[in-house]
Amino acid sequence: MSEKIIIFDTTLRDGEQAPGASLNVFEKVEIAKQMERLNVDVIEAGFPISSQAQFEAVQRIADSVNIVVAGLARTVFADIDACQKALNNAGEFRIHTFIGTSDIHINGKFGSDQYGKSLKNKRDTILKMACDAVKYSKSFTNDVEFSPEDAGRTDIGFLSEILEAVIDAGATTINIPDTTGYTMPEEFGNKIKELKNRVKNIEKTIISIHCHNDLGLAVANSLNAIANGARQVECTINGIGERAGNASMEEIVMALTVRSNYWEYHTDIKTKELYNTSRMVSGFTGILVQPNKAVVGENAFAHESGIHQDGILKNRETYEIMTPESVGIMNNKIVLGRHSGRHGISVRLQSLGYEVTENKMDYIYERFLELADKKKEIYDEDLRMIMGDKSEADLGYYNLDYLHVNLGTKTIPTATVRINAEGKTFEESATGDGPVDACFRAINRAINFQSNIKLEHYQVRSITAGKGAQGEVTVRLKIEENAYTGKGVSTDTIKASAKSYLQALNHYESMKDMNEVSQTITGTV
Repeated sequence: MSEKIIIFDTTLRDGEQAPGASLNVFEKVEIAKQMERLNVDVIEAGFPISSQAQFEAVQRIADSVNIVVAGLARTVFADIDACQKALNNAGEFRIHTFIGTSDIHINGKFGSDQYGKSLKNKRDTILKMACDAVKYSKSFTNDVEFSPEDAGRTDIGFLSEILEAVIDAGATTINIPDTTGYTMPEEFGNKIKELKNRVKNIEKTIISIHCHNDLGLAVANSLNAIANGARQVECTINGIGERAGNASMEEIVMALTVRSNYWEYHTDIKTKELYNTSRMVSGFTGILVQPNKAVVGENAFAHESGIHQDGILKNRETYEIMTPESVGIMNNKIVLGRHSGRHGISVRLQSLGYEVTENKMDYIYERFLELADKKKEIYDEDLRMIMGDKSEADLGYYNLDYLHVNLGTKTIPTATVRINAEGKTFEESATGDGPVDACFRAINRAINFQSNIKLEHYQVRSITAGKGAQGEVTVRLKIEENAYTGKGVSTDTIKASAKSYLQALNHYESMKDMNEVSQTITGTV
């Protein structure tokens, strides 16, 4: 009988650290509920100490799902206290504490003499901090995970020493992160094998791995680690995360599933929910799934070559090692239009992984009818975009109430906007170099935005099919030395531009309290 591999999803923590991927509380809770449907074993919900917004998101997730929820903490008692408070209402919860252990991290983060003057002294301090943190975490929960950050570049002797010590202190999972994506697959697998041989009490814990994709090897490293004794994989949907991202959950899961004749391991993931989960995460984060992405990309099951097409028509197994249906890509779709009722829309949204309450349905149905009048047939991606709009409506900051643009071949582009902001309404007009520029200027004037804003990125793309297809505009704004990404969707490109600009400003408002903390706290395990 095959052994189970525990799937630890860190989309909501490490995945959100991808530039521009900031999520609000509503979006995080929706994704967490979809993770429950996907049947992941552990959700790392966030880093509670980093901000009030993070704390609230972790708390809401803990209240909303019936699977193990983990919170991240440095080896600092205040961090651990924040985790415990945020996770207190969870049925089962885990505290995940970490500290840098490589010489590079030690010299960079613990250079002060207060941690010791020599490398050995500093290592002794770090070991004590790690053990104290594990013991303190253990006073709140029996489920404690420890990560030696940058384990991929950590001296094997010191790594073995600190792991043995934290296991004695009570750690139930030890995570070996390749924080910088530096190691090679065979090298990483051998490190896991060597730790199993060197750490005498390692059988008391579960060995976990957390691989980054800087050299494109995160999945390969993860699979090699499994082959050498790891039984938990930390990963993200679509492989999103810091820099080049994390190990992709869908790729690891399907590698173990499709090649069950090769691997003696399995997961409990409901693979038919992978595509829905991928699209939900993409829609909420605004990070596109590349067309040739394995498993969930639009071209993953596309066949252009005549030879391939002929082979597929005769026998799908000729060129497909898995079916689209196995990951949740269905050929048949419910056609929705202006005559569709609330029930049909609600059922379709639920099949896509969204939880729809009566309160939510009022807004959703209004947006649905508005869109159906414009494009007649409503596709799955249209519904996903409506749900994205709904998430922004819940933010409570700036919402677009009215937009009018005047333009022509011999007319100076002029935009008039009316913005609702926390119970107040503001209306202003402005001219610009073009209709979009005029729109952005009008928004700035309407809300009397004081900080300097620099538009770093502007992109338009078509995201749905059919006549009157919706366009998605993505913007990235630089405000006070930080970048904020927003996306807006509409059949009208200028309206989509306005919505994307306001979403970026909404993210700025919701994340304002994180700015100071983010400069001093790192959680990149």
